[in-house]
Amino acid sequence: MMRYSGPVPTEQIRDLPTPELAMALLQSFGDVATINANNMLRGAEQAFDQNGERDKDHLLGRLSDAWAWLEARGLIGPHAKNTDSSWQRVTTDGREIAKDPSGQAKLWAADRLAGVLDPALEAKVRPIFNLGDYETACFAAMKTVEVEVRAASGLDASLLGVPLMRQAWKAGGPLADEGAHAGEVVALMELFAGAIGAFKNPASHRTVHFDDPVEAAEVIQLADLLLRLLRRAQRRRSN
Repeated sequence: MMRYSGPVPTEQIRDLPTPELAMALLQSFGDVATINANNMLRGAEQAFDQNGERDKDHLLGRLSDAWAWLEARGLIGPHAKNTDSSWQRVTTDGREIAKDPSGQAKLWAADRLAGVLDPALEAKVRPIFNLGDYETACFAAMKTVEVEVRAASGLDASLLGVPLMRQAWKAGGPLADEGAHAGEVVALMELFAGAIGAFKNPASHRTVHFDDPVEAAEVIQLADLLLRLLRRAQRRRSN
């Protein structure tokens, strides 16, 4: 029996999580100049009827969810010349994401960095990340942590990387919290030393491939957390 096709294969509509279904729907638009939710849904409904799909309403609801997901992330939006109508367009970001095999990962990475980072990271790291140079962005993020820790601790410029973190945050060190439990002091020292050792030092010595934008975003988030902890230590010292 001949089967009619909706915008996305029916089994994908049933099985894919909403983000993945939304990406498939986005790619189905291709290079068309205008899109219309009602037209898409009515065409899909006709295909489901002709194919005898018993869960037609569920399938239509899933497509509607996917359309809403794309709208919420700015991947589809109002048509520039028909803003009062139901016609829409795939946005510039939407077209780029649809053609990029890593498009969905880049969306998740952008979600992770949606908030405001420490000013030092905003100025130095976010522009590099936005260009897609993830290796340099991760190195720059951890280098920023190193520079800020050295400045806050007042330690000698000859101290680098892990040794610097251990000297700055060890018990009795310039950034250690004298009122904290001894185990917490050690844990914080190891957190800084481990982060620098894992994500800053290797990039100093060899090529490190950060092909996953989500992983790169999480490294930058870690650097942001470390800087938050450092700012707290600076306020403690000033008080």
